[in-house]
Amino acid sequence: MKLIHKMRSVTALFQKSFSVLLLASGLLLCFGSTAQTTLVDDGSAKTGVDNKSAPASKYPKVKFVTSQGEIILELYPDKAPKTVANFLQYVKEKHYDGTIFHRVINDFMIQGGGYDSKFIERKTHPPVTHEGRQALALGGPRNVIGTIAMARTGDPQSATAQFFINVRDNPSLDPVIIPPGDPVPSIEFNGRTYKNIARAQLEQAQQLFGYTVFGKVISGMETVEKIKQLPTGSGGPFPTDVPKTTVLIQSATLVP
Repeated sequence: MKLIHKMRSVTALFQKSFSVLLLASGLLLCFGSTAQTTLVDDGSAKTGVDNKSAPASKYPKVKFVTSQGEIILELYPDKAPKTVANFLQYVKEKHYDGTIFHRVINDFMIQGGGYDSKFIERKTHPPVTHEGRQALALGGPRNVIGTIAMARTGDPQSATAQFFINVRDNPSLDPVIIPPGDPVPSIEFNGRTYKNIARAQLEQAQQLFGYTVFGKVISGMETVEKIKQLPTGSGGPFPTDVPKTTVLIQSATLVP
């Protein structure tokens, strides 16, 4: 499902061209409970996320023990504090224990945290505030291989418990930071430059929010690689992209 936000602009011509561009780009992917949008891109996974890090004490770590192996995540509360607190709340409540990776697309991402092995959806807390632009502006990572981000529906403010791990660099999922000024003198989107656009129009454009990255895999990328290569098909309510071999998160725990 694609959600297209038709923006008003300073001229009717811009309104038409920008709306057409957004429709054609398909930037806003829906990662919600029933969304199964597939982004096809023939890219190969690379190794090595940006390893710049502050002292270890700043960054909580979470270990997933899965049926395919272990994955250890490092989280960045200094970049996305509400998102990290939300994720850790689910970890402490054992929400992820017994859930599955229900959506796997090789050369894109692996997604989980919402359903058990019988495809019964777990109950969640209210959505967490979208922090994608803030995290990026503070020097947080983009949607590159090995990073973890919050999944959501077409509404940028709808993320709850589901997450995805990028298995390739996915720049189309990055938030677009709005330059200063009102109107904004110039902004680039999808390879094109637009000038003198009202700031409110850009800030409200759902296509520009992207997805909030809040951590990265620091150990267990070999497990991520195994998961992404599993054959997929239909399963539960989903017509495609479900691993034919169930990938169970047996436990999610905070580690030193």
